[in-house]
Amino acid sequence: MDRDLSAGILLSLNNLLLLVRLKKLILISSLLFAVKILYSQQLPLYSQYLYNKFLINPAVAGSDGYTSVNLTAREQLVGIEGAPATFSLSVQTRVLKKAYIVRRTVVKKHFQKPASDGRIGLGGYVFSDKSGLTQRTGFQLTYAYHLWLQNSTQLSMGLSFTGYHFKINTNLIKLEDQNDPLLNSDLQKGIFVPDASFGVYLLNAKYSAGISADQMFQAVAKIGSDAYGRFKMSRQYYLFGNYSFEYGPYNEIQPSILVKMSEQFRPQADIGVTYIANKSFWVGLTYRTSNAIIANIGVKYQKIFIGYSLDFTLQQIQRISYGTHEVTFAIKFGDNARRYRWLDRY
Repeated sequence: MDRDLSAGILLSLNNLLLLVRLKKLILISSLLFAVKILYSQQLPLYSQYLYNKFLINPAVAGSDGYTSVNLTAREQLVGIEGAPATFSLSVQTRVLKKAYIVRRTVVKKHFQKPASDGRIGLGGYVFSDKSGLTQRTGFQLTYAYHLWLQNSTQLSMGLSFTGYHFKINTNLIKLEDQNDPLLNSDLQKGIFVPDASFGVYLLNAKYSAGISADQMFQAVAKIGSDAYGRFKMSRQYYLFGNYSFEYGPYNEIQPSILVKMSEQFRPQADIGVTYIANKSFWVGLTYRTSNAIIANIGVKYQKIFIGYSLDFTLQQIQRISYGTHEVTFAIKFGDNARRYRWLDRY
């Protein structure tokens, strides 16, 4: 009888120990799964990309000749704790014709030539992207070069350097063993990840199209010890285009498409149409192939632009969420009509 009791107690202790180990294994797996989710989801997809294409294509920097300052705030799946939230502040401009240099010909005549012919675009932005336990905070610096094709079409190429600090906020969770090696690894301390982006952009008074590649270096980030392996950022590709149909002097219909795809060949497309009135008010509707409907509205007043979009997912998660909300605020400086053939509409 005593022997059966001892065996029962021993079995209970073993089961308890197994349960504790299992809970720890599940927690560690959940953390690593969160990291993998970040690296599979990779980058946020903005719903109002048409009004700030610079965020997805570095070649757009300075393409319209303005100096633009753009603030974007995006809250995804509002009402769900730990849902993704993204904030970005971008600035872009174009180096204009201001300075002149003196050239001497073989016949000793002097003439003035612009030192800068307005082909260089510069830009950059800072961002913060949070999703559950994971957080990315970083910056991007961009150089773009613009060429005129024929008389009305501009071809642009851009290259960006990106760097961000990635970490998992372990303060939001509680572990039974506070000395767990996972807590004292790079997961908690954070790591710096460098990378680069490249893009090509074609711009006309009637249409625009672009293709870009993000995370070109596929930066490898070592998380913790060798037991937790290495996580790699996969390249992301963006292909977009839009065309403007004008009806009279004040009305415009603009269909557009954006295709985002990773190297795992998981394409996602945004197919939409926007109505623009008097170049100062717009309203649009977009279908996202991940099963979501996006409504956007915006207004322009002098040099100020304000836009808002609502993403309504058609999946079951919408029952416990208030949708995804995105707000854009922008200011454009400069009157370049005398120096450029045309200007890109906002």
